[in-house]
Amino acid sequence: MENNLLLTYLLFIPLTGAVVLLFFKSENEKAIKYFGLAVSVIAFLLALYIYFNFDSNSGEFQFVHKFKWIANLSIFYHVGIDGIALLLLLLTTFITPLTLISSWSGITKKVKEFTFFMLFLEVGMIGVFISLDLFLFYVFWEVMLIPMYFIIGVWGGKERIYAAVKFFIYTMAGSLIMLVAIVWLSVHATNYLGYFTTDLVELYSVAPLFGLDVQTYLFLAFALSFAIKVPLFPLHTWLPDAHVQAPTAGSVILAGVLLKMGTYGFLRFNLPLFPAASIHFASFISILAVIGIIYGALVAMVQTDMKKLVAYSSVAHLGFVVLGIFAMTQESVQGAVIQMINHGLSTGALFLLVGMIYERTHTREISYYGGIAKIVPVYSFFLMIVSLSSIGLPGLNGFVGEFLILLGSFKSTVLNNWWFTIIAATGVIFAAVYLLWMYKRVVFGEVTNSKLNEITDLTKREIFILVPVIIFIVWIGVYPSTFLNVSEKSTTKILQQVSQPPKAELK
Repeated sequence: MENNLLLTYLLFIPLTGAVVLLFFKSENEKAIKYFGLAVSVIAFLLALYIYFNFDSNSGEFQFVHKFKWIANLSIFYHVGIDGIALLLLLLTTFITPLTLISSWSGITKKVKEFTFFMLFLEVGMIGVFISLDLFLFYVFWEVMLIPMYFIIGVWGGKERIYAAVKFFIYTMAGSLIMLVAIVWLSVHATNYLGYFTTDLVELYSVAPLFGLDVQTYLFLAFALSFAIKVPLFPLHTWLPDAHVQAPTAGSVILAGVLLKMGTYGFLRFNLPLFPAASIHFASFISILAVIGIIYGALVAMVQTDMKKLVAYSSVAHLGFVVLGIFAMTQESVQGAVIQMINHGLSTGALFLLVGMIYERTHTREISYYGGIAKIVPVYSFFLMIVSLSSIGLPGLNGFVGEFLILLGSFKSTVLNNWWFTIIAATGVIFAAVYLLWMYKRVVFGEVTNSKLNEITDLTKREIFILVPVIIFIVWIGVYPSTFLNVSEKSTTKILQQVSQPPKAELK
């Protein structure tokens, strides 16, 4: 197998699977479920093969496959990954099969269509992380919207249409502004290169040469699109609606992978393409990130719906990631990368657990529960581990990311202000408050609702879904070097691109 074609194969596995699925008969639901799962597992196995053949000692892009796509405009099909993209690729292909298994009992109508959209969504997610051409990246960025819109709009809750439209409009608005910026960036680069191109690697060598005024406009256009996707305060209002109305599989993918595309965008595009503007706006964006950490935690505290509580916790946790990125130290950016993975695992697992109890009781109201530790001890155990990992308990994954981000932002010469770290650290305390309070009200105490006595504990299928996630939660917490080593050279290179931009003259 040629290494430079591996990423293309990875992209075509779910795409081919989605197309083949269309020829299945709708009534043959069991075959559809197993086929969808098999396709997603093959994609994960190929991602693992890529991981084991990846050279962590190189900060360069690897497994590069490039050819001219639209020759007249120098637009390329150009794919490749570094350590950061590799970790996110593994997260994507790891979570997708788990969400498909989790939906086997929850999705009972239009199973073929649902499985098709989940595989189609995986194509978009993989495409975003491997694209090294801005036009190609934009295509995948938009493609991803379509399946997510239908997943929320068809299989969601009572307000699903409202949530799906809001999600679509918010993301589309940011995307169109980014498209204008991509065109402007590529046209402006012709002054330096002598020709038009959307190739990211070539643009890395010239975009930092732009004046601060041009960099500022381009930075803001890209940042707006990514901030909506994160979501960064105050552009977060679509998230709780989308999370609450989406089916469990949709919520898990949304929290686990889609939100990371915003933070990945900041790392891949904003910092290396517009270093001067990134430094100029670092404090402003970090202020929004810190506000998001506190605001998300405070709003999560007063939620009565478990799913909404977890949704607002995402605003807080992703605020940490953005703070880490714009502190621009080795520790903080490494912390931000590992925290993207941590959030995908912990919050994804929380949504899975909320979905599992919802299937049994058909309510997510915290007040409905109480004392379920006696009735569903296995469920209560898993909920405890995942809640503690989300809080950031030492020994579990969340602690590693938050510690590195706080350490890096404290040392940051770009932010040059301890208050960012001090205020952000209070977010960890607030996280303990809302998650432990939720856990106490749901799990402990006396069983006051007689209907709860009828619910059953986790099935073997549900335990099978959660165990791999728990393994990674503990693994990252105990031995994070396995994953930090993968991204170290890549984060170092991005920081070098910011601190030592290229110098050249106009052609």
